[in-house]
Amino acid sequence: MRGKFITIEGTEGVGKTTNIAFIKQWLDDNGISFINTREPGGTPLAEEIRQVLLSNRDEKVCSKAELLMMFAGRAQHIDQVIEPQLAQGNWVLCDRFTDATYAYQGAGREMGDDLIQNLETVSDELQIMYHLLPTNKNEKEKLKDLISQYFGYVIKQERLEFIDLDQYKEKNNFD
Repeated sequence: MRGKFITIEGTEGVGKTTNIAFIKQWLDDNGISFINTREPGGTPLAEEIRQVLLSNRDEKVCSKAELLMMFAGRAQHIDQVIEPQLAQGNWVLCDRFTDATYAYQGAGREMGDDLIQNLETVSDELQIMYHLLPTNKNEKEKLKDLISQYFGYVIKQERLEFIDLDQYKEKNNFD
């Protein structure tokens, strides 16, 4: 049986790393064979591309070059790690994948989604998106602006709700 491909997405500081550790423990506890990987990266070549992407340089990297480097690393990652693991029946848990590309390159670098859709070859079976819930109105507005800026594509495709956790708990009798 083919494995499952799970991606964890979200902005910085929302707890992806903490939740990945929880998911890894759950997979272990349930006897599910898996690997944990990340984007950009996941193979030696893709990690080198990651370093190029994250390096400070005098030369400005144009948006299209950045996008193509992301997909060059991803192609290697899919070919050398993701597809072989899934074919062997292992689950793949990935810290970020294509939705981050839609957010950072598509919306953040204002490239839109057409080129990304044309380059996309693999989709996840389960995506977990984490959002940091703000506690006051000013923080909520800042977060809405941030998510709209960086996750514009995701918001266009899916309904996004901000939940006041305290009101939710009170309404549903949670402590």
